[in-house]
Amino acid sequence: MTRHVLALTLGDPAGIGPEITAATLARTAGADGHHGVAVGDPAALRRGVQAMGLGVEVRTVDGFDTEPAEGVIDVVDTGVLGEDVPAWGKVDARAGRAAIAAIETATRAALDGEVAGVVTSPINKEAIWAAGSAHLGHTEMLGELTGVTQQDTMFVVRNTAQEGHHLRIFFTTRHVALRTAIEQISQERVGESIRRAHTALQVFGLESPRLAVAALNPHGGENGNFGDEEIVHIGPACVAAREEGLDVSGPVPADSVFHQGLVGRYDGVLSHFHDQGHIPAKTFDFDGTISVTVGLPILRTSVDHGTAFDIAGTGQAGPGTMLSAYLAAVDYAPFVDNIRKAYAP
Repeated sequence: MTRHVLALTLGDPAGIGPEITAATLARTAGADGHHGVAVGDPAALRRGVQAMGLGVEVRTVDGFDTEPAEGVIDVVDTGVLGEDVPAWGKVDARAGRAAIAAIETATRAALDGEVAGVVTSPINKEAIWAAGSAHLGHTEMLGELTGVTQQDTMFVVRNTAQEGHHLRIFFTTRHVALRTAIEQISQERVGESIRRAHTALQVFGLESPRLAVAALNPHGGENGNFGDEEIVHIGPACVAAREEGLDVSGPVPADSVFHQGLVGRYDGVLSHFHDQGHIPAKTFDFDGTISVTVGLPILRTSVDHGTAFDIAGTGQAGPGTMLSAYLAAVDYAPFVDNIRKAYAP
């Protein structure tokens, strides 16, 4: 049996990353077919184990080619903090450096084929900026490390009522003000987003994907009475995609398209701004919704929440999203060759 090895970064050691990583690896230790290895400072991971009250051993290893064992969590030491771990719940430049080092180590391992993919815990932007990083966050950092400039976010939402069906949600715009996002909507931008989403669905195992494009305005704009973006930009982009042979529906009113996707009518939905896609996904299943970075030549899944400094170190952090991100990486590990081929810089 092929065993897929995955690297799990600890994220900011002052946040909940070490706790949710420890809980995820404790639950999956010794499983058949996959092995998760933490990346970060062992002392931070041990502190996470203690906070979560886990009866597991933390074993420091030199590399990712290790033999898994029940009750044992392996960690590759990045050597930033030693035994002096920053206080819980505080922005700290040393924590930022530790988070960056873990990302760099895990990414190199994925590029070199030592691991099938990377699962990332949350980082704190202020901490990485204090450590000297100029990046806005994970995605930009990973882009520089892998040599690519175009990355997209793909949310994966599982509907357990539809066995085997995962809805993927894509985004035309990224982290910008809502007013700016609306201004960025154009036929060209929507068309490019449709094609990238369609490619991603194929890369991740769907031969003939069905993609729906959300409308921007209420009721799809009501023939221009509630806004004309559907007429001027979104509709023509959908028509052009269909003329290229893609199975694309839309624009579909946003108050129904996500439900239709969840029940199996579509494999993916292209949303146009941050909250349009985030709110339905997280309302349906906050812990089960995970993020995949599309466009990198490596597999990367992630939680889609922050460092939760307010509860860090208390053992209250729920590991559900981290576990979902890990299991999604296990599911997608067989497509690593597709990912490398499609997104090589």
